[in-house]
Amino acid sequence: MRIGFGRIDLTPRVGVEMAGFGPFLNRHSIAVRDRLFARAIAVEHDGQTAVIVSCDLIGLYRPQVARIREIVHAATGLSPAQVFVHCTHTHSAPSTGSLNGWGDPDMPYLEVLPGRVAQAVIDAVANLQPATLSHAEVPCEGIGLNREWDQDAPPLDEVLREDWRPAHPEWTDTTCQVLAAHTLSGELLGFASYFGCHPVCLCEQCRYICGDFVGVATNLLEREHPVARPRGSRGAVGLFLQGAQGDVNSCCVHKPEQEALLALDVIAARYARAVRRGLAEAKPIDVDTVRFASHQVAFTRREVDLDWVRERIATQEAILCAPGASDADYAVRLATVYALGLRSFLSKAEADLPQALSLSKGALPTEIHGLRFGPLTILGSPFEMFQEIKNDVRKEARSPLTMVCGITDDELGYAPDRKTMAARADGYAAYEVALILGIVPFANLHDELVAAFLDVESALY
Repeated sequence: MRIGFGRIDLTPRVGVEMAGFGPFLNRHSIAVRDRLFARAIAVEHDGQTAVIVSCDLIGLYRPQVARIREIVHAATGLSPAQVFVHCTHTHSAPSTGSLNGWGDPDMPYLEVLPGRVAQAVIDAVANLQPATLSHAEVPCEGIGLNREWDQDAPPLDEVLREDWRPAHPEWTDTTCQVLAAHTLSGELLGFASYFGCHPVCLCEQCRYICGDFVGVATNLLEREHPVARPRGSRGAVGLFLQGAQGDVNSCCVHKPEQEALLALDVIAARYARAVRRGLAEAKPIDVDTVRFASHQVAFTRREVDLDWVRERIATQEAILCAPGASDADYAVRLATVYALGLRSFLSKAEADLPQALSLSKGALPTEIHGLRFGPLTILGSPFEMFQEIKNDVRKEARSPLTMVCGITDDELGYAPDRKTMAARADGYAAYEVALILGIVPFANLHDELVAAFLDVESALY
């Protein structure tokens, strides 16, 4: 087996608008709190190579991922299925996509971004060398809480206590998985950690470019291993892999700016401590094969009544045209988001009703991606998954060493679980975000996504 790492700086110039937290917030960055990176790990065995690249970004979209893979293929010959493009989902990085209102994209940044991400992959392949891979799953507590069914945003003096735990830790991740790659002489080449939690210690008032607690923790751990490396990096390169975080916030969320900045370092230290333990306890795994599979899956969509869409547009326009309406009002900004998304969908539907679904951005077949390194399986989808989906996949997966990742190869909003769909079928995660994106909401994503993950996993064996 050979393993290689690459790392490329993705930090934008100060002043770009950042994504996340709400519509039309004008969150133009004012400084860099921590630099952003694309970090890649390449694993090769018996002539088969697969690469994971993790980016400190809120998400990347299908055309951007396609461009990254084109550049990588031209330089290395790797096929799209061999390149797993993942994002950490930080809300303190530049806007990258088409979610209306959640930060204006900076076009010069987006033009150079695919080349930067691709270079991290290219460097990882160039850096391949004989190595071993180790794995650990260790406790990781006091970080997340389930925002759907638990108390969201508890008081800061509670959650900053080292003994704080959510009321229902079983609705969150309570462990993290850690991979460590070493040279044959025992030197740490790089590592990856896997955990599910929205990286939102920083708040909507914060305008500092940062990877949030997962980025701060990873940067800290990298600095603890500063050995010189060839091509594109110095020191051990660390990837963060985002798990099922659609219904899990950090315990320090929606606080005033100064409190958020304080909480950021505390939560980052908690996460770094868990990963550090994982690096110390990781045991070698026998990587006797490298495999990859990518399936295009058409998930079932809801029936959408176009008269309802027109009524909903009229409702939003009534808010926008009300006497005294102001662009400073949250209700006006949110109505603008809905109106833009619904008008986009309606225009496609009215142009050709039978093909409205295929014309909608998110109605294209969705990529479900899988990699296998010996006994370790890594699965990815473009959704902000809820915890129960990940739990169901892990229960049925062939390998006990399974990581189920969101925000991979595209970004298509939320994948709610059955409980949330039953209770809030027309709620924000299940329905509203799809309309904001101008796509048809999904009908039964929990069951269908679990089945799609397991189908991809079967193709890896």
